[in-house]
Amino acid sequence: MDRIKKVSFVIPCYRSEHTLPHVVTEIREKMQELTQYTYDIFLVNDASPDNTMETIQDLCKKYDNIKGIGFARNFGQHAALMAGLRHSDGDYVVCLDDDGQTPADEVDKLLNKLEEGFDAVYASYEHKQHSAFRNLGSKVNELMTRMMLNKPANLYISSYFAVKRFVVEDMIRYKNSYPYVIGLVLRATKNITNVPVCHREREEGNSGYTLKKLLGLWFNGFTAFSVKPLRIATSLGVGFAGLGFLYGIYTIIKRLVNPNVPMGFSALMAALVFFGGMIMIMLGLIGEYVGRIYISMNNSPQYVIREKIHLEE
Repeated sequence: MDRIKKVSFVIPCYRSEHTLPHVVTEIREKMQELTQYTYDIFLVNDASPDNTMETIQDLCKKYDNIKGIGFARNFGQHAALMAGLRHSDGDYVVCLDDDGQTPADEVDKLLNKLEEGFDAVYASYEHKQHSAFRNLGSKVNELMTRMMLNKPANLYISSYFAVKRFVVEDMIRYKNSYPYVIGLVLRATKNITNVPVCHREREEGNSGYTLKKLLGLWFNGFTAFSVKPLRIATSLGVGFAGLGFLYGIYTIIKRLVNPNVPMGFSALMAALVFFGGMIMIMLGLIGEYVGRIYISMNNSPQYVIREKIHLEE
């Protein structure tokens, strides 16, 4: 007789005191149908300013298979995911949102793909219910992950995904303070697929992602898991140095052919400002990498846990 597999659900929580109970109920109802699995749920409070932690405490009191984790301060969604992954022990781990937009009642579609032999499965949406700003951000993220992290062009990335245990074990080896979950999954395996699911309207409130947070997330992911930005900077530096050299040759020849032609102070200053700006960009990029190395050497934490419920200390 085959061993019953366990599914661990990981849900990062922020401003979800009203939506979280519905998400948990939906998971419980669906898993009662999937009798071939046991399951538990990890609710990770990312220092939400509302009563999300109290909601998690109430849910943990009602159900023994719900585990609660509370951060000491806000560390971000990806740090919350890492905390849940690190405490999970399921054969399969499913990550989803706390706002009800990711349909927990379609989790069987993701699990079936894992059973077919895929290592990771991302939910894809035909019609997304995000704002125009979030949809634009998703498209930019799609382009950047393809360029910087070598994501397959036909693979859609979303916050609703499922992975096998060995993928989780590889992901949680990452101890640095800048986790980027997409990069960690792509680092572990390329045996990934999509499965279409419904994307619902947000039940309450607005997305916690601002332009500043999205830019920070992209920059974090691409500097933490790729050296391509440095290579692009090097290529740009070589290219502009070549252009500067050619422009200098052109200026000398022009002066030799016609000594009366002025050298052009404004053109020279424009070139200096442009190339000076490029140099500062390159130095800033290198400084970002050096700074991250420095922070890693100082053992800056991915997250700090203030409270655990139904988990060993």
